[in-house]
Amino acid sequence: MTSVARPRGTVAVQGLPAGLVTRVAAAVIDLLVVLGTVAVIDLGYAVLRHLLLGPPFTLPDLGPWGAAGYGSALAAVYLAGSWRTVGRTVGDHVMGLRVTNRSGGRLPLAAAVLRAVLYLVFPLGLLWIPVSRRRASVQDLVVGSAVVHDWYGHSRTGVHRPHG
Repeated sequence: MTSVARPRGTVAVQGLPAGLVTRVAAAVIDLLVVLGTVAVIDLGYAVLRHLLLGPPFTLPDLGPWGAAGYGSALAAVYLAGSWRTVGRTVGDHVMGLRVTNRSGGRLPLAAAVLRAVLYLVFPLGLLWIPVSRRRASVQDLVVGSAVVHDWYGHSRTGVHRPHG
């Protein structure tokens, strides 16, 4: 008697909804990308200011509220832009995830922006993932998005298997 071989590894989860741990890991990577981008922008500003105006060399001081607003705005643009254009952020790419609408297509711009804002304002919305039957966060429920494992490329029709 022959048994059907079950795919292992990434092929087994390809196209399935992503869980909490994978999504939090992607979010941590995205946080590091945003913090690194803020650091590079601040350093570039300080260098340019020093070259144009002379000493002293100082980093910009926006205060806690200014820095939070600046970082949040940059994060929102990064998240929404990534989800709208390629369907994934750097963190999503590293973790093999893709953000789609419920039918598997790209998020419309308004949905991507709203999802990014909700993601930043209410990160605890991710805690709904383990109790959701379709592993949806609060943000996914509001916007109509889904986060799926996608190691091999995007397919609007669902699971996309590697060639070969």
